Amino acid sequence: MEILLLICIGLVIYTYIGYGVVVWALIRLRPARKATAAFSNEFTPDVTLIVPAYNEASCLSAKVANSVEQLYPREHIHFLFVTEGSTDGSDEFLRKNYGDTIEVLGGTERRGKVAAMNRAMQQIQTPIVIFTDANTQLNPEAVRNIVRHFRDPEIGAVAGEKRIQTADSESAAGSGEGLYWKYESQLKRWDAELHTIVGAAGELFAVRTELYEPVSTDTILDDFIISLKIAGRGYRVAYEPEAYALERPSFSILDEQKRKIRIAAGGFQSIARLTNLLNPFRHGLLTFEYVSHRVMRWAVTPLCLPLILLLNAGLVIRDGWANGWGLLLAGQLLFYGAAWLGYILEKRQLRWKAIFVPFYFTFMNVCALAGLIRYLRGNQSGTWEKVRRADAVDALT
Repeated sequence: MEILLLICIGLVIYTYIGYGVVVWALIRLRPARKATAAFSNEFTPDVTLIVPAYNEASCLSAKVANSVEQLYPREHIHFLFVTEGSTDGSDEFLRKNYGDTIEVLGGTERRGKVAAMNRAMQQIQTPIVIFTDANTQLNPEAVRNIVRHFRDPEIGAVAGEKRIQTADSESAAGSGEGLYWKYESQLKRWDAELHTIVGAAGELFAVRTELYEPVSTDTILDDFIISLKIAGRGYRVAYEPEAYALERPSFSILDEQKRKIRIAAGGFQSIARLTNLLNPFRHGLLTFEYVSHRVMRWAVTPLCLPLILLLNAGLVIRDGWANGWGLLLAGQLLFYGAAWLGYILEKRQLRWKAIFVPFYFTFMNVCALAGLIRYLRGNQSGTWEKVRRADAVDALT
């Protein structure tokens, strides 16, 4: 029991701390990678910005304005808004007000985001395509900072950075989500420097059009699957933190819970569909990064945490509290007690900043277990599931 407990603890520590330390060390032991070329007026390939927008009428004016204000030569950038299945008048609104600026791909049937993306890619003529969500705002240099990576023929895709826009008075979920993405962004920087990042965020990522592979329409994490398939073909997926998408946190803890469970179910689906990436003899560093950064976090740690608690409790029952196992169990109970208090306060729209870290960590892993159950039951769909976001704040940070 002691050995199993120590193994589980070691796996959790490696997933959230050890992997980052190992990658950081490997980067410093290997020769420095060639720096990314700066933006050049001589390298301005044609680009299409694709914006899937299911019932996003309230966001469309801001998104169009944000898109056309990109600091990229206007004659080399095209805009395609995909409103397929929308019932809020998005298609008509865009055609009437912006028909001379953007292209609109509509349709009355709601077949899901992936089906809409696959359909949109059939008419793309530019060598590079950039996907971005309708409810996000991009920094003005986003497109040009992404495109510069494609001067390197080894780069098959580029992921931008997702930033959560929070105010001081935000909920614990929002603050925890922001902290999580800051941590994720640092890991992505290291992953990219070592070899390649393992999975792009759908808020902002780009691919070489010729490398895009249509994915199954029931795919949940289309951005993850698309970018990993490209990496699996031997290309690198670059990371560009100076191309970022600003997004508000979820409206409530229930909205965030719904989103996290869906992502977790998509994670298990992705692992089942990308089994070829588990072969280190074929993919080398990619397998190491993929297993350590994704598989461990999605499929191993969430199962280890309850095991640690149960095994620790068993040892205390057997040997008593007056030893190190008793201290460990007391620490766990205190941690999960703080997480439970954070959840109760959040449901009442109250906030105690001191406990949002244990709250959000526990919350993510509970949602991962719920996602596993959802995946095993087959209760998922590729159709868009819009999650409410908190209202905008005055300043973007």
